[in-house]
Amino acid sequence: SPDSSADSAPPRPKFSFRDVLRLHPLAEYLKPYRRAIAGALIAIIVSASTTLALGQGLRAVIDKGFATGSQDLLDEALIFMLAVVIIMSVASFSRYYLISWIGERVVADLRQAVYAHLLTLSLSFYEREKVGSLLSRLTTDTSLVQTVVGSAVPIALRNLIIMIGGTTLLVYTSPKLTGVVAAFVPIILIQVFVLARRVRKLSRQSQDRVADVGAYTDESLHAISTVYAFNHEEADKTAFHQVTEGAFSTAISRIRVRAFLSSSVIFMVFLGITIMLWIGANDVFEGTLSGGELASFVFYALITAGAVAALSDVMGDINRATGSVDRIFELLEEVPEINPPVKPQKFPAKIKGAIEFEDLTFAYPSRPKEKILDNFSLQIKPGEKIAFVGHSGAGKTTIFNLLLRFYDPQYGDIQIDKTSILKTRPRDTRALIGIVPQDPVIFSGNAYDNISYGHPSATHQEIEKAAKAAAADEFIQNLPEGYNTFLGQKGVRLSGGQKQRLAIARAILMDPCILLLDEATSALDATNEALVQKGLENLMKNRTTLIISHRMSTIQQADKIVVLNQGKIEAVGPHGQLIKSSKSYQAFIKQQATKKN
Repeated sequence: SPDSSADSAPPRPKFSFRDVLRLHPLAEYLKPYRRAIAGALIAIIVSASTTLALGQGLRAVIDKGFATGSQDLLDEALIFMLAVVIIMSVASFSRYYLISWIGERVVADLRQAVYAHLLTLSLSFYEREKVGSLLSRLTTDTSLVQTVVGSAVPIALRNLIIMIGGTTLLVYTSPKLTGVVAAFVPIILIQVFVLARRVRKLSRQSQDRVADVGAYTDESLHAISTVYAFNHEEADKTAFHQVTEGAFSTAISRIRVRAFLSSSVIFMVFLGITIMLWIGANDVFEGTLSGGELASFVFYALITAGAVAALSDVMGDINRATGSVDRIFELLEEVPEINPPVKPQKFPAKIKGAIEFEDLTFAYPSRPKEKILDNFSLQIKPGEKIAFVGHSGAGKTTIFNLLLRFYDPQYGDIQIDKTSILKTRPRDTRALIGIVPQDPVIFSGNAYDNISYGHPSATHQEIEKAAKAAAADEFIQNLPEGYNTFLGQKGVRLSGGQKQRLAIARAILMDPCILLLDEATSALDATNEALVQKGLENLMKNRTTLIISHRMSTIQQADKIVVLNQGKIEAVGPHGQLIKSSKSYQAFIKQQATKKN
C-alpha cells in the first residue's frame, strides 16, 4: 500500500545518484516548458561563470593594482569586476525568476493531473485509501516536488558548475595547494553517502506521519457534529496530540541528521581551507606564490567548498523529493477498475428505460468472500416503478451501485434497452440516471450551484422551477440571500429535510431517463413529504423508477415490489399480492408498523 510506513519498506543500501534518475517521471511535465528551461540553464551557466570570473578580477586587483601601484591597472581591474557583477546580477534575476516560474507551473500541472486521475478511480480504491493521505500527496508531496524543480535541482546544477570550474581553477592556480584541499574530499564524500541514506529513510517516515495528521484531521472535522454529540473533544485532542507529536518526533530526527550532515561537511571543508591557507601564506613569504594568486586561490577554495556544502544539502532535498515523487506517481499509476472498452457501444438515440439484470453475482472488493448479490435476475419494463425492500445488507443499495457502474459484477450483465452497460462508457450510463440518495451531499456553494450540479448550463429560471417541484423554493427564498446564500461546508446550515429537497430538485433538473430514489423522503415530515411526493410523482411519470424506501406510502405506489433476502429475490409483485403471499413482506410491513407506532 502507498500509505504503509517507511519502517516496513526495505532500506536502500546507500545513497546513489540513481535517486536523481528516479525523478525522471517529472520529465513529462517539464517538456512543454523547454524554452523556459533553456533560458534558465543559460542563466545558471552565466551566473556560475561570472562568480568564477570574480576570482580572476580579485587576482588582477591585487597583482596588477596594489602590487604594481598603477592606478590605471587598478581601475581596469575594478571596472572588469564591476562589469562581471552587473552581468551576474542580471543572470541571477533571470535564473531565479525562470526557475521559480517553472517550479510553480510544473506543480500546478502535477496537482491538476493527480486530481483529474483521482476522479477516474473506482470506489473500491477509496475503500482502502485514506482521503487525508491523498490530500497529503496532492499538497505536501507536490510542494516538495516544487522545492526540487524550482530550487534544489537548479541550485545543484549551479553549484556543480562552480565546483567543477572552481576545482579546475584551483589546479591551474596552485597544484600543490589543490592537493592539500583534495585530501579532505574522500572524508567529506563518505560522510555524505553514509548520512544521506538515513536522511532518505527518515524523510519517507516524516511524510507518512504528516499524512497521518492530515487523515486524522480530515476524518474528525468531517464528523464534527458526532464529535460534539459524544463529547469526544478531549479524546480527539489527546489523539491528535499523539499523532502530531509522532510527526514532530520523526521530523526532528530527520532534521537532526540533516543538520549533522551539513555541519560536519562544513567543518571538514573549512578545516581543509585553514590548513591550505597556512601553507599558502608560507609560499607567498618564500616567493613561490603571488599575493593575488593566493587571494584568488582562497576565493576559489571558498566558493568550491560552499558549492560542495550546498550540494550535500541539496542531496537531502532530492532524497525527500524522490520519496514524494514515488508517492505521487504510485497514485498516478493506479489503474481504474472500471474502464470503458476500447470501442464502447452507444445507447439508442431515444432511451425507453427498460432495464434487465442477468444472473448478477457480486461481492465488494473489500469483502470478496461475502456475496451481496447471488444469481440476481430481474426485468424492468420502461416506465415501471419498482420498489426494493428487505433487511439491511440484502443488496438494495448494491443494485443502485451496479446500475451506476460504481462497481462491476463478478458475473452477469446489466442492460438498458438491450445495451450492456458493461460495454459502454460509464459516463454515458450515468448520464441516463438521476439519483436522490438517502444522505445527499451538499457542496459548499449556494442553492443555484447545488441544484444545477448535474446540469451546469441550466438557467436560474429552470433551477427555480425544479426547486418548486421539490418543495424547496420556499425555504430557499427565506434564506438570507435566497438562492445565492452560502450553504456551508457539506450544507451545515441546512436541516436534513432541506438537504434532501435540494437533492430532489437536483434530480428533477437533470430530467433523467431512469430515476433512483434511495430513501428520498425519509428525512421529511408529513407536510413536506406530501409536497415532495407530488413533485416526485410528476418526475416519475413516463420514467423508469427504482425505489428503496421504508415508507409504506412510497412503497405502495410502486408497480412492483421486489423482496430481497441475502442477495436473492424472494418475491415480486404489487403490494396487494405480496401482503397475501409473501411471509417476508408481511414481516416487513409489521416491522414498519411497529416502528411507526
